[in-house]
Amino acid sequence: MNTKFPDIVLASRNQKKSAEIRALLAPFGVSVLSVADFSNAAEVVEDGHSFQENAEKKAAQTARTLQHWAIGEDSGLQVDALHGAPGIYSARFSGEQATDEANNARLISELKDVPAENRGAAYVCHVAVADPDGNVRLNVEATCRGRIGNVPRGQNGFGYDPYFIVREYHRTFGELSPVVKQHLSHRARAFDRLIPQLLKMLQESKTE
Repeated sequence: MNTKFPDIVLASRNQKKSAEIRALLAPFGVSVLSVADFSNAAEVVEDGHSFQENAEKKAAQTARTLQHWAIGEDSGLQVDALHGAPGIYSARFSGEQATDEANNARLISELKDVPAENRGAAYVCHVAVADPDGNVRLNVEATCRGRIGNVPRGQNGFGYDPYFIVREYHRTFGELSPVVKQHLSHRARAFDRLIPQLLKMLQESKTE
């Protein structure tokens, strides 16, 4: 049986996120392209009110424009003491020209008077898959609980990873190896749920 699946375009220009998702799908024979590989891929405005809305919009718009299967992924950090912020605004928490460093600086500033026991947080990942006509065919969401540390630790990962302490390991995502993160993270957990459904759907699409 030919197990070659159609290529899937990831609606993200974040190279580190693309690398993580490519690594999660590669063992199953699914090749992931980036929108950065296409000159006609328009920037998707992330104006949804939830991770799901943003993920669906990215998947559907990218799929329609490029006539490819597409994955839209939206993820972020929800901090208990900040009533769920930064949430869907995680990537631009410090403003439209945000950097990881500026976002982390604002996060730590807002938590400066919050004791360790009240610094619980969760990373959330929502993944949507759209077919080449732009119809959203799959949705999954997963979380990873932890807490926010006071100082950055580790050089791995990106975003808030150096401050996000994973409870099971008492280490930040910045300290954990990519292999460990590939099993523990919110993104890994979402793709664990997504992959069996995705493979089944792509296999069926070959016979349509």
